[in-house]
Formats: sequence, structure tokens, C-alpha cells
Amino acid sequence: MFGSDTISSEQPSRTVRSDCPDCDGRLSILRVIAGKAGSEYWTMRCTKCGGIHLDIVKAPAPSHAS
Repeated sequence: MFGSDTISSEQPSRTVRSDCPDCDGRLSILRVIAGKAGSEYWTMRCTKCGGIHLDIVKAPAPSHAS
């Protein structure tokens, strides 16, 4: 990984894909990039077929607690 890569220490707002949609191999996180409105772009590589996959994780909706 490069020094400018960002890895989120918080849990994503939804489950991020962990298996390759092409071959069911395990996905390894390459990079997490901050996006607009708190979303994140997760780039992952399959450890079996080497395929690259992108998952967009959206920020949780703000709570309106009184």
C-alpha cells in the first residue's frame, strides 16, 4: 500500500462484499478512499482469480434524536 492510502477504522454502515462475485474467492482490501457525503470507495482484489472489485459504502443516515 502507498503512504497516501486511507484505511477506515470504523465499521462500515453496511456489509462490504467479502467474496469475489466471479469465483467466490476471498477479497483483500487494497484501498479505501473517502468520497462525497461521507461515503467510501473500497477497492478490493480477489486472492484467487486476481479480479479487482469496487464497493461503495454509504455513510449512515444522520439520527434525529431529541
